Amino acid sequence: MNILHQRAADCQALLDRTRIADGLAPLLLRLYLAPVLLQAGWNKWQHFDSTVEWFGNADWGLGLPLPTLMATLATSAELVGGGLLVLGLLVRWISVPLMITMLVAIFAVHWPNGWLAVADSSSWLANERVFEAADRLQKAREILQTHGHYDWLTGRGSIVILNNGIEFAATYFVMLLSLFFTGGGRFTSLDYWLARYWR
Repeated sequence: MNILHQRAADCQALLDRTRIADGLAPLLLRLYLAPVLLQAGWNKWQHFDSTVEWFGNADWGLGLPLPTLMATLATSAELVGGGLLVLGLLVRWISVPLMITMLVAIFAVHWPNGWLAVADSSSWLANERVFEAADRLQKAREILQTHGHYDWLTGRGSIVILNNGIEFAATYFVMLLSLFFTGGGRFTSLDYWLARYWR
């Protein structure tokens, strides 16, 4: 039994040595999220009037109150937040408005579509909308095979139907929540170096 305890202690000690690189995980989360957020913010900024209209229109948009303010906050959070994540600066602070942005996206935009981002009728998460999309996808394939250049169109990947479910926004929310608790990462963020300098 003592040998087993010693082996377990040795394994744990070996595992503990990897903690020197524990800043790597937050760095990878930050570098994954930053371009996603920067692109989303840039798209909103480039088409700001359309973004405001979409935020405010109740018929075909989100129907949110104060659409100019809401669009400004979302655009700013994504652009500024993406930049701060790259630097690893104020990571825990910027995670909060970014998580709020993801929650608004989940509940105001994606929630009615279910979980899946791409319609996949073979998924156990498929809903009626996804099952119906399978029929549309099959019809689109038939039309393209008959009247289009199907091999050329599918030469870089399959044709899919976007379901626009909560999958991506929920994933980003979880990643941001993790960053809220871990911070930018030891050795890999400006937050770490600034805190070390001030202490």
